[in-house]
Amino acid sequence: MFVSDFRKDFYDVIVNQRVLLLVASDVDALCACKILQALFQCDHVQYTLVPVSGWQELETAFLEHKDQFHYFVLLNCGANIDLLETLQPDEDALFFVCDTHRPIDVVNVYNDTQIKLLIKQDDDIDIPAYDDIFRDEAEENEDDSGNESDGSEPLGKRQRFDEDALEKRIERRRERREWEARRREILFDYEQYEYHGTSSAMVMFDLAWIMSKDSNDMLWWAIIGLTDQWIHDKITQMKYVTDVGTLQRHVSRHNHRNEDEGNSLSIDCMRIVFEYGLRLALYEHWSLYESICNSCYTSASFKLWSVQGQKRLQEFLADMGLPLKQVKQKFNSMDISLKENLREMIDESANKFGMKDLRVQTFSAQFGFRNKFLANDVVFAVVSLMENVEKDENGTGNFIKALDSLSRSNLDILRLGLELAKKQLRAIQQTVASCICTNLIISQGPFLYCYLMEGTPDVKMFSQPMALWLLSKSLLRSFVCSTKNKRCKLLPLVMAAPLDVEKGTVILVGIPPVTESSDKKNFFGRAFEKAAESTSSRTLHNHFDTSIIELKTEDRSKFLDALISLLS
Repeated sequence: MFVSDFRKDFYDVIVNQRVLLLVASDVDALCACKILQALFQCDHVQYTLVPVSGWQELETAFLEHKDQFHYFVLLNCGANIDLLETLQPDEDALFFVCDTHRPIDVVNVYNDTQIKLLIKQDDDIDIPAYDDIFRDEAEENEDDSGNESDGSEPLGKRQRFDEDALEKRIERRRERREWEARRREILFDYEQYEYHGTSSAMVMFDLAWIMSKDSNDMLWWAIIGLTDQWIHDKITQMKYVTDVGTLQRHVSRHNHRNEDEGNSLSIDCMRIVFEYGLRLALYEHWSLYESICNSCYTSASFKLWSVQGQKRLQEFLADMGLPLKQVKQKFNSMDISLKENLREMIDESANKFGMKDLRVQTFSAQFGFRNKFLANDVVFAVVSLMENVEKDENGTGNFIKALDSLSRSNLDILRLGLELAKKQLRAIQQTVASCICTNLIISQGPFLYCYLMEGTPDVKMFSQPMALWLLSKSLLRSFVCSTKNKRCKLLPLVMAAPLDVEKGTVILVGIPPVTESSDKKNFFGRAFEKAAESTSSRTLHNHFDTSIIELKTEDRSKFLDALISLLS
């Protein structure tokens, strides 16, 4: 059931209770969690936080804690499956679900007692009508009754009565079959595509704002949550621009300063600014040259894996009038005169080189005098911390580190994240270059397919879902820029990488085609389920994003054959 008044029906209900917070492993969920933690701290709410990276962990965490808690808050998990069926909770358990995954399971929508959805209804959610997908049990029982007579009437009358009853039964059964066929069709249309709604961090920030408890920190977390959705291609450009506009009003409210009154930045305060940034990853913490070479957008546009592409990059830098010496040193050390006009210079030259979308609306935060961070860079840093494979830390250790990096008292952890992000971005571009140069991307008919062999450099890094998603997105964009085949430009991509060599499993991700008008809806989740069913492939649909699955290596070829015939 959708909650209309978040304050009355959610916050006031849990404020005097012990709460179990179950948080998914993505940046938006972390930001929503930070905002909720700050609110809980204001009101001394007792809570336990458990990170969950998939359905199995969610079930395990629930089983471990269900006896101590009656109130459960789920962030970015739980909306797109039947929760009561999956978790089998007691009747007094109450679930509050704040999740961006769509479509929402219809049972969750129509359950009034135990499931409360903290979801904005202005997102275009076309929920099927109750009567189209549920029938009352009384109606079903009627079908089977109504045909027995008590045998007290005369024979002829009884025969006539039996015939009428029989006709009515046949008619009712026909109606029921038609209703069931229509129900299957309605549910298929509703559940066919996976997509995402409003960022959970923004929903939680709205709650804080309604209660007049919002702060600049909370606003910054909401901004990072939204930016995460944009970087991982979960929302359309239109939705991103609309939500940026909403946050911009809050930024003006929290960060207006009258400079004349000597009210300039103090050493420990925080200031958020709306700005037109560039689609260059981490350029303020790197050299401009490295950033251009390792950002998905520019690397694909220049085709930097080729000699011709490297030449075009040199021409681009020359067109801007930037000396190589300046471009290759750390951004902080560049001449101030160049840095001040850099965005205009880059923008002007980018248009000549066919990169019309290099500018992007974003926000930056400044902590005191020295520390300035762009929202995009923070997302890359937090993802790298969460999926760090260098140390053999368990998922929970990485999760806590990533959560801590969002606090401005832990800037050293954030800086470590930025260094890890540089390694990740380098690895992505090197892998993209080797995949394209060795023709690893194969057109399978209805989709493109690429498999990373065991032994590929950095292959361990790409056994993580978000890293593999970023690699797939970058690879598809680069392939579309490099191929001359017009049909291939419109195809989606299925990418596989080794997950666990000992167990013989691979991780598989499906991403929609790269088109400007793309609605960011992904049909692979449903297709993966059907292909696995029809071939009895040993798959594990454990991720909250249904378009990411795990598969036994030896079942890969029959699974792909089924997927090809299904989508052809």
